Amino acid sequence: MSERNRGLYFLSEKYKNPPLHTSPEVDAVVKRKEKVNRHKNKEFVKSEQEGPLLPERLQSDPTTRIEEYLDYLKESLDHNNPRHEEKLSRFKTVLYDKNVIKPDEIPESYFTNQQRIAREQGHGDVEITDEMRRQSAEIIITDQKSSLDNWTDYLSSSDATYPDWLKYWSMRSILGMGEYDKQKKAFTKRAKGTVKPFPDLDREALSYVLDALEKKYGEQQDNNQPQEENDQQWAQLLKGENFAKLYAWAIEKVTPASQEQLTNVQGKWIKYNRGSDHMPLVKSLQGHGTGWCTAGESTAKTQLEGGDFYVFYSLDPQGQPIVPRAAIRMQENNIAEVRGIGPDQNLDPHIGKVVQDKMAEFPDGKLYEKKSQDMQRLTALENKIKKDQEPTRDELRFLYEIDAPIQGFGYNTDPRIAELRALRDPKADAPIAFDYEPDQIAWGQNEIQEDTQAYIGPLFPNIFQKLKHPEYIYTKFPEGRIARSTIEIGGKTKAELEKEMEKQNIQISDYAKFMMNSKDFTTAKKPEPADLIKLKVGDLGFSNNPTTDEIYKKIQEFGLELCPAEVGPHYRLAYTDQPMDEWVNIGMKQISGPDGDPDVFNLRRYGDGVWLIYYWTRPDDQWDPDDQFVFRLRK
Repeated sequence: MSERNRGLYFLSEKYKNPPLHTSPEVDAVVKRKEKVNRHKNKEFVKSEQEGPLLPERLQSDPTTRIEEYLDYLKESLDHNNPRHEEKLSRFKTVLYDKNVIKPDEIPESYFTNQQRIAREQGHGDVEITDEMRRQSAEIIITDQKSSLDNWTDYLSSSDATYPDWLKYWSMRSILGMGEYDKQKKAFTKRAKGTVKPFPDLDREALSYVLDALEKKYGEQQDNNQPQEENDQQWAQLLKGENFAKLYAWAIEKVTPASQEQLTNVQGKWIKYNRGSDHMPLVKSLQGHGTGWCTAGESTAKTQLEGGDFYVFYSLDPQGQPIVPRAAIRMQENNIAEVRGIGPDQNLDPHIGKVVQDKMAEFPDGKLYEKKSQDMQRLTALENKIKKDQEPTRDELRFLYEIDAPIQGFGYNTDPRIAELRALRDPKADAPIAFDYEPDQIAWGQNEIQEDTQAYIGPLFPNIFQKLKHPEYIYTKFPEGRIARSTIEIGGKTKAELEKEMEKQNIQISDYAKFMMNSKDFTTAKKPEPADLIKLKVGDLGFSNNPTTDEIYKKIQEFGLELCPAEVGPHYRLAYTDQPMDEWVNIGMKQISGPDGDPDVFNLRRYGDGVWLIYYWTRPDDQWDPDDQFVFRLRK
């Protein structure tokens, strides 16, 4: 039996009441496929025969229907798909719609409980206003979406090498799980109307569970099973195949290093060679609470097939180097990622120099030098603030990311940044960080004066024409920075632009090359300056998810216009310090891609470098508030 068939059998047996093949999510995918088939084939063959799948089979055969859904899931989570961001975004939208609480579903008991807490904290009797309800709903919904994103982003990453049927089982399971009860060591059932986020993602614990199920339904049993799998309790849990119970058990088996152990940075690096047996690596990580998905056999095997793997082990109380603290994963001859055991897999506060010294041995180690320096600098600043010592101007600029983003080695932003900012007064810090007098900073349109040097507040009509001097414009300080830059466009042919990008090791997708060779892509003969504004969709003041057309119309109020198409490659050449994993769309008139869809240029930076690619941008496509565009300042 093939792996896919074993997965189909597992899901069919697992979800019988009601049957999975009749579930709303499967039915929606099947109907969409039938619609596509009807569009492609206006006349249907009525009798069964060999050959292409008929709509009649889709409607009736349970296995075929489930398989069709798994194909949809695989396509949505496939990080190699040229339209990965678009497919994943649509998948998330469906998840949000079906599972994230709506504002009118938040129970009244939540607000009365907030009143009680406020009173107990000495705030008196707090009135439940419509604004309070709106803000609370926004926070609750954002947290629920974010917690779901942690799962979908991981399951769609290159680290998650599990088959699609296991990914479906994981996602469907966590949608029904509530809080983790540490005393009972179990998850509660998720109740309708709960305001809590979805369960936290522990990559290591998840790998325990999915590895075990993959083995259980594999053709051959693996003799190199972790010792825990022979545990009687674990074996009993595996029989029940209850994700929540298995995941809870795995979480309890993960034991992170103590704070005392973290201060000890004596130890050694161990290299696991590419293509070598993955089990020694797996066994060295399991049970230490690293949170690394490499503790799972499937992931470790895949990662070692791609390159060498280095782990630094510090000494345990007995003086043995067995406590994993940091890892450097290679993809062929390049550093693919660096991970620590801090929150979100950032480096812990003590290990930065050890990692920095090691990275100096690699040809591309300098690319990661800033991350190491940023983590050390953040640690020093954290210690300083905890001692009630005032930061310097340079330290405040660093903390508020005025000159550059703080980069770490984790999947998400280092949580210490938000924690330290919460201890500060932005209004008091801003004049110091900007080196301006307090009255030279306008905190809103009504405070703008002749000598205003910085503006912090909502955008207003023709703001960029009225604020000619300010270097700093924020919709909110410090996270709402509006980036202004001037680049030179024109003066280069299509061929020269492409050659220049290749010279700078900028990678260009086939779709982007197709767009550059389109008749709609032109370049000016003479060089000219282009004043560019990079902003988020949310900066434009929308209260919903606007369409492309709505965004393109809205920018005109602020004195902006669409960019000439050639801004895409020119801006790519100029924007060499793009932060890791950032992606930016060029606000331009769409160009038809090779499949006829309307596309714009998109700038991204991954572990393998900077890219010029494309993004599907239909007039009625909707955008999230955090999506970024670059527009041109109207002359």
